[in-house]
Amino acid sequence: MDRSWHPQEDVTSQTFRYLVVSKVVGRRLRGEPLSLAVEQVAKEKHVHPSGIPQAVSRRSVYRWVAAYRGSGFAGLASAPRERSPGSRVLPGKLLDFFAQQKEDDPAVSIPELIKRARERQLLEPLDPVCRSTVYRTLQRRGVCVQRRKKQRAQDRDQRRFAYPHRMDLLLCDGKHFRAGAERLRRVAFFYLDDASRSVPHVQVGTSESAALFLRGLFELLLKCGLPCLVYLDRGPGFIAHEVAAVLRSLSVPLLLGEKAYPEGHGKIERFNQTVDQALLRGFDGQPQIDPSLGALTHRIQHYLDHCYNHQPHESLGGQTPGERFGGDSRELRMPQSEHALREKFLLPLRRRVTPDHTVSIDSVDYEMPRGTRGFQVVVHRHLLEPGRISFLHQGRRILLHPVDLEANARTRRGDGCSTEEGESHPLPPSAADLHYQRDFHPLVDPDGGFAEPPGHGVTPGHGVTPDHGVIDRDSFDGGPT
Repeated sequence: MDRSWHPQEDVTSQTFRYLVVSKVVGRRLRGEPLSLAVEQVAKEKHVHPSGIPQAVSRRSVYRWVAAYRGSGFAGLASAPRERSPGSRVLPGKLLDFFAQQKEDDPAVSIPELIKRARERQLLEPLDPVCRSTVYRTLQRRGVCVQRRKKQRAQDRDQRRFAYPHRMDLLLCDGKHFRAGAERLRRVAFFYLDDASRSVPHVQVGTSESAALFLRGLFELLLKCGLPCLVYLDRGPGFIAHEVAAVLRSLSVPLLLGEKAYPEGHGKIERFNQTVDQALLRGFDGQPQIDPSLGALTHRIQHYLDHCYNHQPHESLGGQTPGERFGGDSRELRMPQSEHALREKFLLPLRRRVTPDHTVSIDSVDYEMPRGTRGFQVVVHRHLLEPGRISFLHQGRRILLHPVDLEANARTRRGDGCSTEEGESHPLPPSAADLHYQRDFHPLVDPDGGFAEPPGHGVTPGHGVTPDHGVIDRDSFDGGPT
């Protein structure tokens, strides 16, 4: 395609010149001499009809005024320049070779074309060839010489999917909104089941974080049990290592979605649009809306339980998400107990105890029990309770407290910790205890009655006669009383 002259571009430039000449004519009508009018117009800032600022010289203004006086508006048109598609410096045979090579290999570069021409002896080894000349000549001949972006290899199977049973796949995403008269920033984590489109739980906070997601996940697991797979995007609340550590302890695989892959996360994104239109957009600037986190969680959860989960869904064949979730034949994998589930939300941290019996976690020093200085220990962060740190000491889980410098200056060092209720872990019996229990059985059984005489399995000479198998009280007590 010949880019030397285009009628549309000429009309636009002709209009721009007419506007400049009109300013000169206006000044002439006010009595200004031509020289002064041209000088003042040349100093002004002009804007081309295409929106681009353009400066003009006095010589151009004089030439345009003279052309307008002679031929009117038609005299301001640009004379079309006829250019040959060939070149004065490059032979036609060489240009044909370049054009054929670009047609066979569109991604080939201009330097590579010149090298190929030298190898085929179409150019002498020392003949200088300007790359810009080759570029412009091929452009005039209509050959596409624009640089093409390298296409990525489509090595992934990009398609839509849906799992057949409830809790096969759990989706989660954060939806930002504003609430209350003060328009406070809030974010809601919605936990959506892929198969049923049901949203059994929501967690509201001030910003996306791993702690907020894990608190909502803990409450969801108590309601609906463990999922088979968790699919998240790469938001700030999902890429933290705490999230991966908890799901790893729960033996639940975690998938982090890729960019520009709506097929994987499209259901939760569509739900975000639904809940925003039906509920969240009405919270902005409303004085009757309580912006506290608990109140917003209760309000949104009420909408999910009584409205959304009971509305017929087109993708479910007219069923509601609640009916699809409750009528699924797959049994839910409920946790053993709340206490056992909480143990999964402990993040182990390896630290070395300083000589003054402290460990540093998030730039906060915590007191450690005596006798642990210099050792490398493992403390646990309670992800459901920010700032709660514990340590397994002598079979018991104890809570660590931040260092109180003023108290340490007045009082003697204690344990520096407290014991959690109901988390006592007694030590196993020693070898001496096992030997004693083997030789001397308790006189009272676990039910409160007398235990049977230890006549079986006891070796002679240990309080039992080999003939009768009963205790000789005289010999046992050291003689008659």
